[in-house]
Amino acid sequence: MKFSKSVLSSNFQISHNKGNTNISSLHLLKNILRWILLILPLAIAVGTFIAFFLWALSAAIHLRFHYKWLLYLLPLAGIGIHFIYQSVGKSSEKGNNLIMEEIHQEGGGVPWHMAPVILITTVLTHLFGGSAGREGTAVQIGGSIAALFGKWFGLNASDTKVMLIAGIAAGFGAVFGTPVTGAIFAIEVLTLERMRYNALLPALLASLVGDLTVSAWNVHHTAYHIDAIAKTSYFLSDYLSIDLFLLSKIIAASVIFGLSGLLFSTMVHQIKGFFNRLFSIKWLIPVCGGMIIILLTLLLQRPDYLSLGIDAEYPGAITIPSAFVHGGADTWSWLWKTVYTTITLGTGFKGGEVTPLFYIGATLGNTLSGILNAPVSLFAAIGFIAVFSGATNTPIACTVMGMELFGTDYSLFFAAGCFTAYLFSGNRGIYSAQQSVASELHRSKTYLQQKLSRYRIQRIKNK
Repeated sequence: MKFSKSVLSSNFQISHNKGNTNISSLHLLKNILRWILLILPLAIAVGTFIAFFLWALSAAIHLRFHYKWLLYLLPLAGIGIHFIYQSVGKSSEKGNNLIMEEIHQEGGGVPWHMAPVILITTVLTHLFGGSAGREGTAVQIGGSIAALFGKWFGLNASDTKVMLIAGIAAGFGAVFGTPVTGAIFAIEVLTLERMRYNALLPALLASLVGDLTVSAWNVHHTAYHIDAIAKTSYFLSDYLSIDLFLLSKIIAASVIFGLSGLLFSTMVHQIKGFFNRLFSIKWLIPVCGGMIIILLTLLLQRPDYLSLGIDAEYPGAITIPSAFVHGGADTWSWLWKTVYTTITLGTGFKGGEVTPLFYIGATLGNTLSGILNAPVSLFAAIGFIAVFSGATNTPIACTVMGMELFGTDYSLFFAAGCFTAYLFSGNRGIYSAQQSVASELHRSKTYLQQKLSRYRIQRIKNK
């Protein structure tokens, strides 16, 4: 039975015949129960895999903290990652985009070995100092396990797409500890200005169970805190509950957050294209990328922009948590992290973009708070989610993430930041497989024009 919006809608239609109503309700109940039975084992498997991944990632990062010379082996790690994908991971090299393409239109399928390959190569990237994230790994783990479960359960193409969406949600929600965000992100990231609401319930269940599974394995996430903000006095402050003066500062800053998200996504695509044109021998690309990261670190004399940027390698290091405190970031920390991460990912190392985007946003928010005389922790939090919103074109998910991570007291500010950043970041994000309604309409229109042209030609020939 296909899990589609039309089926669900038909189940909610009230019939004048009491018997038909009971049958329809029973049919809906069976459908929901079926999806619960499908999603539960998937989410538990994904959550367990993510828990192991987070443990291995933390161990690799702290090992590099202890053995600092591992950074100098980053070019060799790049060669290893390249040949892993050339040998056993060729079919999964597209990563997140492969899963998204499979949801849009059924193709060659998502290979089961995507999960172990991306886990190993991501841990290698972080072990040797590459600046990357973990969201891409989590999404690919979720997607590949979902595809495998879909085959085991014998699901049709439509149900398999819902399973893939649920897999994305489970991976994202589990890796960040944000189950509601995981569900919304999984359906919002696929197509601009269109959401697959039929997959929302399976995605929410998968994300929630995935997150609970990670917690059950005693793996914890970083906690963030926004300091209390004193209300600013101005000529309308006695009449309005909203601080319009602060809101105007947030909107102004969010324009910059959106532009920084655009800069990040543009640099990733441009660097990848540049190195592919520059080198015909492809394993030289990660070698060159690794050498650039080493040289930049030697030039700056600080390792703050390597790896995730969450745990401090030494007292006073610039990290995401430090950006929530006055003086916890340098003026150009956000730009250096942009350079490090786009070079790392653009030259073939693995991981994800989201945690580096958190770092970029939080440190940029720290800098802008000083310029605009605004609360540091609030601006770091808004930058955290707004740059992510701009780079991924997911303002709703990012607004919800703000509420899940930082509380609901500043929900309006979160929404203003995420939607403003989204508007100023353009349509092209970090995911090349992300579709837009406009592009789909354009393709449909082009296809229709071609068919009409062929019809006219055929009529002329018949005459």
